[in-house]
Amino acid sequence: MKNSESEYRVEMTGISKSFGVVSVLENVNLKVKHGEIHALLGENGAGKSTLVKILSGVHQKDGGQVLLNGKEITPKNTHDGQVLGISVVYQELSLVNDLSVAENIYLHKLGASKFWMNWKKITKDAQELIDSLGFEIDASSRVRDLSIVQKQVVEIAKALSEDTKVLVLDEPTTVFDPTDTQKLFDNLFKLKEKGISIIYISHHLEEIFKIADSVTVLRDGVDTGSMAVSDTDTDGVIRLMIGRELKDLYPVRDAEIGEEPIFEVKNLNGRRNLVHDVSFDVKPGEVLGIAGLGGSGRTETAKLIFGADKKKSGTLILNGKEIKCNSPVDAVGHEIGFVSEDRKEEGVFLPLSIRKNISVTSLKSISNKLGFLNVDKEFENVLGLIDKLNIKAPSSEVNVKNLSGGNQQKVALAKWLSIDSKVIFIDEPTRGVDVGAKVEIYNLINEVAKKGVGVVVISSDMPEIMGIADRILVMHEGTFYGELAKSEFSEENILRYSIGKPLKQTVLKKNI
Repeated sequence: MKNSESEYRVEMTGISKSFGVVSVLENVNLKVKHGEIHALLGENGAGKSTLVKILSGVHQKDGGQVLLNGKEITPKNTHDGQVLGISVVYQELSLVNDLSVAENIYLHKLGASKFWMNWKKITKDAQELIDSLGFEIDASSRVRDLSIVQKQVVEIAKALSEDTKVLVLDEPTTVFDPTDTQKLFDNLFKLKEKGISIIYISHHLEEIFKIADSVTVLRDGVDTGSMAVSDTDTDGVIRLMIGRELKDLYPVRDAEIGEEPIFEVKNLNGRRNLVHDVSFDVKPGEVLGIAGLGGSGRTETAKLIFGADKKKSGTLILNGKEIKCNSPVDAVGHEIGFVSEDRKEEGVFLPLSIRKNISVTSLKSISNKLGFLNVDKEFENVLGLIDKLNIKAPSSEVNVKNLSGGNQQKVALAKWLSIDSKVIFIDEPTRGVDVGAKVEIYNLINEVAKKGVGVVVISSDMPEIMGIADRILVMHEGTFYGELAKSEFSEENILRYSIGKPLKQTVLKKNI
């Protein structure tokens, strides 16, 4: 519904913001109409999050003007923003693990009554809200027991529980499979019909051309252009984002793949029955992709192998010899690495420096026989990896929490590269990472494989997994349902195996 006072629901003009001597935004403009989906794009560190935080009240602008429905607003905090109808779902989750789903969704109402809360009604309302989104989540469940996909849905439900006029979504689909992504899109179209304005931040450029009406691009704190999506294309957006052409997203797979497996898994079963009868191998120099829908058991399989979850049964074989991995310490001792899909909770230590994050897995190799740290060796190792991975930071002593999402992901990778892993599992390698950093990470995966490492990549991004893998295994209901050779790669084939259907005119492959 169009407001009579202004064509735009949100008008941000001439916005500037600095943190100390560092200029983050300079004369940035963003205009979002009533009931439109407006994409906000840019590389990590371009200023997208800062602009959104100024809109919602997290940060205060140094210059410029913010209008909502034609009237100037100056939210001093997130509560002010919520009262104005501005809801933000950030890339990094902010749920309280020990509370229930319902309590998290209606956290703003807890304490609204001095005497009592109608918990039954709150749980019922939360369940209806989640059901309306099309996802199966028990509103009485503790958040800590949910998958990362389910947690993301709870964050979105939490935002929609307010009287939302402007909904900001920061990388909402990074952990979603295609089915869940489509559910989200369907919900966004419904919100759009209700007149809600949506600011959509994503590094998945193909999504922008499916759902967005308009787009604004930031580069290095400056807006480089705003336009209707129908007036541009992917190449045009990339030029505005990085200031140059991007010819090749995926590297040529030129690693020499060994004949014998470097790592084998036989008859792996999890205690919670989320994984059963899983068997596979990966060869030195091979990038093995693992695909499947959310809840199919991909991440759970990796955690069982790494010792982060307790397995019921199964055999692990490294270089022809059986090994035991009952804990992550055991896995590190066998030079097996695991980059988690959840950077914030499991991938990095946010309050610690880049140096300490990278060194944490290699303390033994950079210490002398008495256990004292060889500082010179540590800095040589850390600075070499910072340079190799192009981690953008003024020094190795910067806390990881102050880095962009893409640079945090590089630190998570560097941690495992520092021990010369024989096998490395990388779960959602480019979650929340911009297109330029994606290329760097894909090239890095290729380089790691060329050293003879067995690389296992778990990804919900089908173009990504087809672009970097030599072979793809597809999971369905906790086990591997099918295997795809390079010549068989297609989104249709991955999806068919993902939902438990055989490929067309082919023999069903089971028990890999």
